[in-house]
Amino acid sequence: MPRRHRAPAAVAGATVEPLPRPQIVARDARGPEHVALDDRGRILTGTADGAIWRLTLSDTTGLARAEVIAETGGRPLGLVPSPDGELLVCDARRGLLRVDPRGGTVRVLADEVAGAPLRFCSNVAMAADGTLYFTVSSRRHPLEDWLSDILEDTGTGLLLRLRPGGEPEVLRDGLRFANGVALAPDESFVAVAESGARRISRHWLTGPRQGGHDILVRDLPGYPDNLSRGTDGVFWVALAGPREPAVDAAHRAPPAVRRAAAATAKRLRPRPRATLRVLAIRPDGSVARHLLRRWSPYRMATSVCEHGHRLVLGSLLERGIAVCALPAAREDGSA
Repeated sequence: MPRRHRAPAAVAGATVEPLPRPQIVARDARGPEHVALDDRGRILTGTADGAIWRLTLSDTTGLARAEVIAETGGRPLGLVPSPDGELLVCDARRGLLRVDPRGGTVRVLADEVAGAPLRFCSNVAMAADGTLYFTVSSRRHPLEDWLSDILEDTGTGLLLRLRPGGEPEVLRDGLRFANGVALAPDESFVAVAESGARRISRHWLTGPRQGGHDILVRDLPGYPDNLSRGTDGVFWVALAGPREPAVDAAHRAPPAVRRAAAATAKRLRPRPRATLRVLAIRPDGSVARHLLRRWSPYRMATSVCEHGHRLVLGSLLERGIAVCALPAAREDGSA
């Protein structure tokens, strides 16, 4: 195992920039948890009713077209286009899917690993050779009870790999609510957001550290969800909510106390805070951008992707996607 290094803290030296007020479009799309772009710049997202949507933005921030292109029969979360025009989709109920948007057909690529059913598949990334890397957030709680897993800090998340023509294999176990996944620009490592730990882990795929893992960035100011690759090789990450002292306290408590806290939260169903925050993180773990809006009409952003001079955000809970201008980077190059 390679020697671990001390990962940088996310906010160290990073200037917080104001995030412009977003415009919300496609309000018929309920719970668009993840957003991605196809090769024509159209937005792809999956919703709570099992639909896969394709959205075309106008030259302003309005919506030019919205269409449902497939139905998974489950609950689609992370998705990514493949070079052949099909989509790879993590479905929280059905596993890892391949969807053809031209005819709406759905094929299961993986619904079990080592004989155990795959539940709560969360996000997927595709390497140049067709290898898929995907996450399972929890093996104890379903999507509908995600908050219980965060509070109980079960550490049952997985990072998996599926090679072309192969069977899914576990690369890492014990992840603390494994969520977004993205490959480094040179595919030397795969980055994984651990929502429960407020960090982004790194599993090395090549080089002297191959097969080892470490932390890319720690002490995030909130709970990282999905990851996407932006220009200049940065990882964009949406923080679903700000750091909560009550969650920190629960994580320090004995398991019985954590379970009791989860049961209370499940009964009370606390409303997400009106905070919208996204980060752009370089492959070395330093922060390129830190954008924040404290009073946002759009809550619990679970994904973000760069769309030219705009940012597009999705949410597990909201109706519609949020679109806002991407502020120009500071001339001095600082974050």
